[in-house]
Amino acid sequence: MNDVWAHRVLRERGVETYRLEGVVVELGVMVESLDLKHRGREENYRPYLHMTGELRSVTPAEALPFGISQVTYSPGQGERVDAFYEFDDQQLVVLAGKGYFTSGFTVPEQVTGIEWELPATADVLILAPSEVQTEGDVPVVFTQIHGIGGLEIDLESSGYDLAGYFADQSKNGVPRAEAVADARGLKSRSDAINPLFTEDELGLDTEIKQVVEAPAPEAAPVADGMNARLRQIEAEIAAEREQYKTERASTEGTMENLYRERVATPLHKAEEQGVPSASSVPTREAQRDLNLDPDREEARRHEAKPVPSLDERKLQVARRAADLDFGVDDEQSLGS
Repeated sequence: MNDVWAHRVLRERGVETYRLEGVVVELGVMVESLDLKHRGREENYRPYLHMTGELRSVTPAEALPFGISQVTYSPGQGERVDAFYEFDDQQLVVLAGKGYFTSGFTVPEQVTGIEWELPATADVLILAPSEVQTEGDVPVVFTQIHGIGGLEIDLESSGYDLAGYFADQSKNGVPRAEAVADARGLKSRSDAINPLFTEDELGLDTEIKQVVEAPAPEAAPVADGMNARLRQIEAEIAAEREQYKTERASTEGTMENLYRERVATPLHKAEEQGVPSASSVPTREAQRDLNLDPDREEARRHEAKPVPSLDERKLQVARRAADLDFGVDDEQSLGS
């Protein structure tokens, strides 16, 4: 639909066209990469999969006009597709059982390099063949996929149970019972990181009792491995956030880009050129303008004075009152 010919067809009069919106379709996507990522702290670092690939076909649920049942694209001609696969709670339990918290837990390679079928909706524009029956004259189809840069899929919508494709790393890495013991130690360490699963969801109550009875020194290496895995996850999340901020700062029209171009850059240039700021007024000059000499005040405080009599005290009070009146007048004159 972004093609220039699609706009020209819409502008032409007397051309027979069919335009359909919100058509339920199934996308054929050649998956090129699949990465395991995590949500933010507010979602307890919940894992998800980010899939990228190329659109190869669009198959409507019902046939389109002129008997069109599928639109295909040659390799390299299809649009780029980004999809995000969300695990449900039961799948997260399966991942934990397969060693999700171990260092050897990786994304399966067999799910890349193949074509996936993903659900979506699309707008379709069909240019009918000419009324003159000529050989090889066929309808022309333009498509526009809704949300092609951020498709949200899961087990229910796509039919793919991706948790089953992950290899079992529970025996190669940290044992499952020891991982529960380390999670218990992590809770007592701080409240900064919350566990993804409860003990009831994992169904490891009996194993927890066995771990509690085990000697404490044996759990120390496990804690180091678990902490290293958590630090790795936090570092990946921080890198994703930094990359997002960098992209936002380089994207024209965003708030981050406006701040960098109009605020941060002029400030850095001013600092490099040595431009003095408005707050660099010497303190001693300000005190002199207010009739406050710090050296004189210091000498006055250290000056030894005899104990004054009653009359002398009255005289000092009168002088002090006069000084205060003068100070108020001076401040008013400064303010005006």
